[in-house]
Amino acid sequence: MLSKYENYEIVNLDNLTYCANLANLYEVSQHPNYKFIKGDITDKNILADIIQDVDAVMNFAAETHVDNSILTPEIFVKTNVLGTQCLLDMVRKYEIKKYIQISTDEVYGELGAQGCFEETTPINPSSPYSATKASGDILALSYFKTYKLPIIVTRCSNNYGPNQFVEKLIPFFISKLLKNEKIPLYGDGKNVRDWIYVYDHCSALDLVLHKGRVGEIYNIGANCEKSNVEIAQILLKALGKDDSYIEYVKDRPGHDRRYAISNKKIKAELGWRPQKSFEEGIKQTIDWYINNTSRIKEVLK
Repeated sequence: MLSKYENYEIVNLDNLTYCANLANLYEVSQHPNYKFIKGDITDKNILADIIQDVDAVMNFAAETHVDNSILTPEIFVKTNVLGTQCLLDMVRKYEIKKYIQISTDEVYGELGAQGCFEETTPINPSSPYSATKASGDILALSYFKTYKLPIIVTRCSNNYGPNQFVEKLIPFFISKLLKNEKIPLYGDGKNVRDWIYVYDHCSALDLVLHKGRVGEIYNIGANCEKSNVEIAQILLKALGKDDSYIEYVKDRPGHDRRYAISNKKIKAELGWRPQKSFEEGIKQTIDWYINNTSRIKEVLK
């Protein structure tokens, strides 16, 4: 955004929780139009100081790791539900021109063997994480209906790419393999997810911010379905390992079998297209982690 829009100023509010890494901000940290503030989105005093001076709010802030939500759901409720409500109240108070609620395809719950999630698909979350994200979505859309606020909700498929914290599946597997450790696969490894390169997601959000219709939901996906075992085998091959590095472990509770997301709406309305093939994106991702081992935090056991 900073390189594309020379006159834009960006304020980044982040609470610097366990998965944060300030090194990720190195490229922009000295940019004259960029400002970093440490703080919690449930702190209305901090929000008031920031939001009264901005034109748009994009809510990326969330607790996101499903396994953690199973262990400590209250943290997810605080950030993903109460935090969203605090942001929305500030948007209402200061009459902000646009609010983007960035959500996930997981709010739709489990999908059968055929078809894709549409924006009209009823939400049916399976985990505390997806339930709290769905709650944030509902809150945001209720503020559009009740207060006529300029709200848009986006729901994206699984992101991958550089800088991602190593608890997420692809960097987790890469990190384990770089340490010559086995990679754990839940169940039979055949759970399917739709994958999108992070910069394609960001390009979609850029269009939603500038051209999206308020009160709408936009699904963002790259039509790239891969099972977890397929991801594992792709990474094994790329890093010169064999299937002996796969360790099948007990499945997690409430593990949805398949997600797939339709991007027809955002293509038709906003002209968005994903640019990065999975083959190219995963190669660049692997190369980044190989070349940035000092930036990788210790893998959580």
